[in-house]
Amino acid sequence: MSGQIPQRFIDDLLARVDVVEVVGERVKLKKAGRNHSGLCPFHQEKSPSFTVSADKQFYHCFGCGAHGNALRFLMEYDKLRFPEAVEQLAGRLGMEVPREGADDPRAQARERKRKEGVNLLELSASFYRERLKMPEGEAARRYLADRGLSPEVQQTFGIGCAPVGWEALKRHLSERGIAEAVQIEYGLLVHHEDSGRTYDRFRDRVMFPIRDIRGRTIAFGGRVLGDAKPKYLNSPETPVFHKGRELYGLFEARQAEARLERVVIVEGYMDVVALAQFGIRNAVATLGTSTSEDHLSRLFRMVGEVVFCFDGDRAGRQAAARALQTVLPQMIDGRQARFMFLPEGEDPDTLVRREGAEAFADRITCASPLSEFLFDHAAEGRDLATIEARERFASQVLSAIGKLPEGVLKSLLLGELSRRTGVDQSRFEALVRPREVPEVESSTPPEAERGDGVVSNPQQRPGKGRQALSLMARVLQLLVHDPRLVERLPEETDWYPREDPEARLCREVERLLRAGGYRSAQVLLAHFHGTPEGEWLAGLARRELLIPQGSRAAELDGLVEHFRRHRLRPSRQEEVDSLLSKQQRGERLSQEDRQRLMVLLADLKG
Repeated sequence: MSGQIPQRFIDDLLARVDVVEVVGERVKLKKAGRNHSGLCPFHQEKSPSFTVSADKQFYHCFGCGAHGNALRFLMEYDKLRFPEAVEQLAGRLGMEVPREGADDPRAQARERKRKEGVNLLELSASFYRERLKMPEGEAARRYLADRGLSPEVQQTFGIGCAPVGWEALKRHLSERGIAEAVQIEYGLLVHHEDSGRTYDRFRDRVMFPIRDIRGRTIAFGGRVLGDAKPKYLNSPETPVFHKGRELYGLFEARQAEARLERVVIVEGYMDVVALAQFGIRNAVATLGTSTSEDHLSRLFRMVGEVVFCFDGDRAGRQAAARALQTVLPQMIDGRQARFMFLPEGEDPDTLVRREGAEAFADRITCASPLSEFLFDHAAEGRDLATIEARERFASQVLSAIGKLPEGVLKSLLLGELSRRTGVDQSRFEALVRPREVPEVESSTPPEAERGDGVVSNPQQRPGKGRQALSLMARVLQLLVHDPRLVERLPEETDWYPREDPEARLCREVERLLRAGGYRSAQVLLAHFHGTPEGEWLAGLARRELLIPQGSRAAELDGLVEHFRRHRLRPSRQEEVDSLLSKQQRGERLSQEDRQRLMVLLADLKG
């Protein structure tokens, strides 16, 4: 649902829910005086340092420092986004989550359209499941039986079948008042431009519903039963389905294991279902695309380890190399990525049937760590006995290491490269060291370059120095430390500098604060949880605000007034550039031009 969740509802929700109950469902707790204690779920420990207070409705770990309320716990433990955690807590109490701003006609239209699409696709999924049970589903039932899929697994994944006819689904939906244009929009019908005819996209196929993380059908994949091409067919992009973000089987994997630790990425939905039949319930598949950054960001919010599964042939190795480049920027400390290569001619479906579940699980466990695949791939086809080959090997590895976030893994890989090449590690460190701003305390938003000349780098980590904040960052810092100051910002937004990424983020923060009425910086930061913007805002929150409480409003007013006075600078700068360029070309400036230039330069300096 669109619209912001109001602060008053969040306060009421937290007042009604019991954090001990929420945590106790996931962590074994023992009564310890007025509190409860147990082993911290956020780091490995042998003696309990994790405390939950019923009085304060708060948890805290004295070992790793994790702390927060029931909402924060759900976000961290179940890897939920802020709105999802609120929905889950509200669901426990049978409360409806209100949204402010939902009376916006455009928001209402978007919400109606989303619901319309989901309802249509759920209705279609039900149609396909029913057809599987009918005489027209005999060929599909025989195919599924030959693949060894039990009725239980078929039910878990909602498998159905599309009849042979051209208009079976079209008739079914049209009889229920659903317009053909809507069926086309959501990928269920195909419109033939030459004849003007519309017909079912999926015909004579075993149907696999593609579900989102909440279990709602958002698209379909179909495996042909006859000789038609293509063998596998997915829904096109629609208002509710974006194949570069969705993963087949992720909902089912989370249903099977409440606390997923590892996910195996395979190629197709039949691989996912076949592995599930053999008890391997943590497999997911991309939908006709390579694994994307969006895929990995979503997975790493839920699990600590991702295993890529590829064919062992040349094409499989090339696909693995592409996956390596995609996963490298995601490898913050604590995450793991592995690469598993299957025997040539095998896929997960055929291999698990031939070897059995235990042998396949052993292959997953023994998959090559990212470091091993990185070095092996760089060394492939090179005679490292020669200096030239070692130089190319080292260059390729260094290029990959340069994409890693700062951390222990990066240091260890540089050390291993030094050991393999005989080159001192400090030489390699110098080659991959960021050239922008040396060791700063706070990083800037994840944009290429800001207007104030500071080059931003999402990989920067706290260092020894302390970089001065830009003026817009100071506005953001004030809002993060004291969200109530948002009321002092002018309603009109023309004071914001154009084309400034910090200004765009500030406008988003302002919108959230106004819509939600948030008084807590933690609730604000939760909206950006798991994003580079969130990390940067959290850094501003940690950074000491040296302005006294009573002076903060005046400071904000002064910053806004500064931006108002200077919002015309870009056009004045263009005028200055034009006059200076004219002078450099040898053209004589008139007395009026010279006076105008002096005024503009003085104004820009002020």
